[in-house]
Amino acid sequence: MSVLARRVDAATPPGRDRAVDALRAFAILGVVGGHWLVTALVSDGGTLRAASPLGHMSWLAPVSWVFQTLAVFFLVGGHVATKSYASARARGTGYLPWLAARLGRLFRPVAAVLALWTAVGAGLVLSGAGPDTVHTLVKLALSPLWFLLAFAVLTAATPLVRRLNPLWPLAVVLHVDLLRFGFGGPAWLGWVNMAAGWLVPYTLGAAWTRGELTRHAGRVLLAVGAAATAGLVLWGGYPASMVGVPGEPVSNLNPPTLAAVTFGLAQCGLALLLREPLTRWTRRPAVWAAVALVNLSAMTIFLWHQTALMAVTALGLLGGEPLPGLHTVPDGPGWVLARLAWLPVFALGLVVCWAAFRVYEQGGRGARAVRVRRGAGNGGAEAVRRA
Repeated sequence: MSVLARRVDAATPPGRDRAVDALRAFAILGVVGGHWLVTALVSDGGTLRAASPLGHMSWLAPVSWVFQTLAVFFLVGGHVATKSYASARARGTGYLPWLAARLGRLFRPVAAVLALWTAVGAGLVLSGAGPDTVHTLVKLALSPLWFLLAFAVLTAATPLVRRLNPLWPLAVVLHVDLLRFGFGGPAWLGWVNMAAGWLVPYTLGAAWTRGELTRHAGRVLLAVGAAATAGLVLWGGYPASMVGVPGEPVSNLNPPTLAAVTFGLAQCGLALLLREPLTRWTRRPAVWAAVALVNLSAMTIFLWHQTALMAVTALGLLGGEPLPGLHTVPDGPGWVLARLAWLPVFALGLVVCWAAFRVYEQGGRGARAVRVRRGAGNGGAEAVRRA
């Protein structure tokens, strides 16, 4: 492994921004870890229902502050997309070919997820599974698609929003929440924030590409975002959890609220401050090899991590008795400790999903990855460039 890590490191183009790749990897793994920690499938009389430890133990809310990393995902996405679009224009590449290339990697693995879960859903119905169980499982499996769809829409709009000041979408989020919560507006109005809310970090990424986000800007974003979020939670009535909690009347995430967006500003500020330390850290061959591997499979990991959790949960039911931390109500510290013990098993399930479905994301890059393992420097460089 150390030899492979050194080869990947040596094959990396000198101009590669490793910190950006590290931030993307942390964002993806944060989403995965967060879902695995706060998503519980409770076995109740032959029915599986979703529950969350956050609904029983509110003191766990800080866990969501660590693992709800979607703002960083959109920050990096905006930065990379605007940089890529500028390069495409310089080469004379048209908008449609550029967009097709950008979205191709996103939607190839989506087709596999949809196909599998269409078959699984049909199989569950035909086998007599209750509608609540089918709804719970399919919803969990396909929930990542909401955010991927928002990301695809923003990617398509890159030429229009690449110079947009992030204060504009932030103002939209503010006014939507004011109408919803302050003046009793309709709940559906909140879905405007699915685009406006994630447009804030996306346009921050574009500003990063333009060189407008310095370390000082990072400090301001971190301080202002953290203070605004604290004020909204303490005095504005927003939930402390930055992820949805089943049964709660308001979710900060689905759709995004002003608190989620200001929290994202703080995360983006921290990401900017971590850029230099991450650049130094990823100069270590072993660290960089791990970051490159996650980036090569980012969409596969994102799309299949919930399936891995549910597969482990389903296999656990074969024993006949509910297993602590897997099928039991998440209502105490004992459940938390048991769930931590299950995380390596979920990871193993994800590795199985990765092995089965990574081809839909990587396409022809599989052969190049083999050449990296065999020491072909050119193949290694190509694989790293496409990470």
